[in-house]
Amino acid sequence: MLTNQTVRLSKKEILMRTLKRVLIFLSVFGPATITAMADNDASGVATYSIAGSTLGYPILFTLGIITILLGITQEMGVRLTVVTKRGLADLIREKFGVKAALLIFLALLIANIGCIIGDMSAIRTTASIFHLPAIPALFVMVILIFFFVTRGNYKLTQSVMLFSCLFYLTYIISAIKAKPDWGMALSNLAYPHGVAFTREYLRNYMIIGLGVLGTTITPWGQFFVSSFAFDKKIEDRNLQYSQFETYMGAFLTDFFSFFMIVATASTLFINGIKLVSGEQAAMAIQPFAGNLAGELFAIGILNAGFMGIVVISLSTAYAFSEFFGLSGGLNTSYKQSKTFYIIFLGQLLIAAVVVCFPGINLFKLAVTTQSINAVMLPLVFYFLIRLTSNPRVMKEHVNKPFQTYFAIAGSVAIFVASVASVGAVLFGH
Repeated sequence: MLTNQTVRLSKKEILMRTLKRVLIFLSVFGPATITAMADNDASGVATYSIAGSTLGYPILFTLGIITILLGITQEMGVRLTVVTKRGLADLIREKFGVKAALLIFLALLIANIGCIIGDMSAIRTTASIFHLPAIPALFVMVILIFFFVTRGNYKLTQSVMLFSCLFYLTYIISAIKAKPDWGMALSNLAYPHGVAFTREYLRNYMIIGLGVLGTTITPWGQFFVSSFAFDKKIEDRNLQYSQFETYMGAFLTDFFSFFMIVATASTLFINGIKLVSGEQAAMAIQPFAGNLAGELFAIGILNAGFMGIVVISLSTAYAFSEFFGLSGGLNTSYKQSKTFYIIFLGQLLIAAVVVCFPGINLFKLAVTTQSINAVMLPLVFYFLIRLTSNPRVMKEHVNKPFQTYFAIAGSVAIFVASVASVGAVLFGH
């Protein structure tokens, strides 16, 4: 028979084990969550806003599939790095050669600069919403970003990025202020309904729905989550905790995406107002949900642009360092990793200068960027799947068959999404 003392000891042991697990989880927490949340950059917010205003609640059905795909693909990248103690780009260069590394890096560089320009444009526009001088605000942002990254370290950068994730709460408040039909919103997560499924609606659903998928799963995200996890020096004995964080980060990403769509579907879709940008959504929902909802939505876009700029710029700098065997990381000084930081700054300056020119067609730039990503992502997934399925590389941590097949199906879907979106723009639909 168990004595009271034995029971107390058992409870104490359970408490200590639980506390130990929580502490271990917190020690590995960061890379996957930041990467997943940064997928909701300013361009992502624009995509979700356009989806909500054009398609209404039924587009919420796609979020479940997107969450699973995001979790699986980023878990593969984290697992690869934790097991091998090397980044994805480094392993591609070693296993598949310098030519493959150079090809992927050039495509990544061009696509990433296009994404950063889009995020810079969002910052400029939202600055105008708050009656701030747009161009000075843009360059103040560039200076602040560069100094906090170069003068800080990994821990500081991670802390700032995690703090920025809190600003996504503004979308929840905006959605609540919009007074949506919560029953309709939640039931559409299970199956799409509540609208007239005309031929035009179904065509838009396919194109925009696949675009929502394509804006969440990105080539830069695969490189960043791998490199950021490597920079954190996660031990392989803690792999299961990193895997759990990866799926949790994927859930959080689309949890906030849910509220972005709800905010625009409940105000703009039901009133027949269509959008072409996320910033336009911030202004358009004000008459229906109030000034506070619109301002909070704009703050969310500003924060999303900030996160996108930092994370995407770092992904390029990380990839260059790994592809070409150079030192580079947030725990190294400017002198130790000069090339890493110069590449980081160069992207910021190029994007800021481009956004200053009023004649630049940012919409066409976004389409071009998306098409580059479309061609590139299946190739990145090919290398990722090959590496994570190789027992000599991964030992007992190789992919399960479901992970491999789901990643292949996802890459095909994203390629189709981008081609369909580009085709729709070119042919006027």
